[in-house]
Amino acid sequence: MDTAIELADVSVVRDGQRLLDRVSWQVREGERWVVLGANGAGKTTLFQVVSTHIFPTTGLVGVLGEVVGAIDVFELRPRIGLTSAALAERIPPSERVCDVVVSASYAVLGRWREAYDEPDHERARDLLCELGVGQLAERRFGTLSEGERKRVQIARALMTDPELLLLDEPAAGLDLGGREDLVSTLSLLADDPASPVTVMVSHHVEEIPPGFSHVLMLRDGAVVAAGPLPETLTEEALSRTFGMSLQLIRDDGRYSARRRSRGHRLH
Repeated sequence: MDTAIELADVSVVRDGQRLLDRVSWQVREGERWVVLGANGAGKTTLFQVVSTHIFPTTGLVGVLGEVVGAIDVFELRPRIGLTSAALAERIPPSERVCDVVVSASYAVLGRWREAYDEPDHERARDLLCELGVGQLAERRFGTLSEGERKRVQIARALMTDPELLLLDEPAAGLDLGGREDLVSTLSLLADDPASPVTVMVSHHVEEIPPGFSHVLMLRDGAVVAAGPLPETLTEEALSRTFGMSLQLIRDDGRYSARRRSRGHRLH
C-alpha cells in the first residue's frame, strides 16, 4: 500500500448545501498532513468521508488500498485510529482511563463483558506512558483535564496499531500550556517512523507540530492548496483560505499568523 488516502473529485451535498466541492487529494505512506481551514470550510466533512462514516455524493474515495463503497466499512474502520470531540463525548465519565484505551480493541466505548488478554492491558499502559499520562491509568475519565483527555484519546486511537491516524482538532479547548504539551507529543509521533500515516485537522497554524510534512487548505468545501508544508503554506494561500490578508511567520519549525494592518488588501 503506497497510498493511504485517495480522493478523486469528491463532493458531498446535504440538504442542498455543498459541503465538499470536487476535492481531489492523495496521502502517501510516511506522510504527516495538517488540514487547515476556517469554520465551515469542510474539514469535518472531509474527515467523516475519510473515516468511512459518510459516503460522498459524487466521486471516488480510496482508503488504505480499498475503495469505499466496495468493501464492508466495518472491516476497514479497525485499521483507522480516530480522535474527535464527538467521540470523546460518548466516553462514560466513570470509565477508568486504562479501560478507555484497552476497549478500542473491541471498538466499543465503555467496558461491559469483553475479555482482554494481559498483552492488551500492557499495550494500553505502554501507550499511556508514551503519551505522558501513564500515572492516570486508574483515574476516571471524567476527572481528567482537557489536555489529559486529549492524550488518552490519542492512546486509544493507537491501541489497535492503526495504519491511518485521524486527529480532528486535537488541541481544541486547550490552554497555552496544554496546547504546547500536545504539540510536542504529536511532534514526537510524527518523527517516529513506526507511527501510522497521520492527518490532523486544525484552525490554527500555531498548532502544526514540527515533523508534519504536508498541508491541505480548504475554503467553502474546495481545495485552496495542497502539498509539502514549506512550499504550500504561504501567506497568499493562507490569506485565501481564511478570506483576509494574513502575515505568516515561521520560526524554528513552528508557525504563527496574524492579520495585516488595514493598509494591506487581500487580492
